[in-house]
Amino acid sequence: MNVIWKGDMAFEASGDSGQSFVMDAYPEAGGHNLGPTPVEALLGSLAACSAMDVISILKKKQQVVTSYRIEVNGVRTIEGEWPRPFEKITIKHIVTGENLSEAAVARSVQLSEEKYCTVMATLRAVPEITSTIEVR
Repeated sequence: MNVIWKGDMAFEASGDSGQSFVMDAYPEAGGHNLGPTPVEALLGSLAACSAMDVISILKKKQQVVTSYRIEVNGVRTIEGEWPRPFEKITIKHIVTGENLSEAAVARSVQLSEEKYCTVMATLRAVPEITSTIEVR
């Protein structure tokens, strides 16, 4: 993943897929709302990672999904304290379909959370993060 500054608080992220997206800050923090904040992107990545697993598993179970929405809520530490990590994240899967089996949906979510979702596994593992710098 490469992240390039686009001015003010906007940064464009692009990965090996060749696709990119812009992250920005709220106007009161010097941004222009050109994209999600990095924290919003993190929560969105968690939801999308799990949702892709769930959809894939439900298709294999021959479950017909007609709509799927995930609500993700993160509770952070008190404003004004830095950093403000998440203390709790809740994920609500709202799945609609034709004759959906609640057990199949529940098992699909469980498999995503316990076996397949890399983003969730990474957040739970608390990986070591190292930084280097290069000044030109």
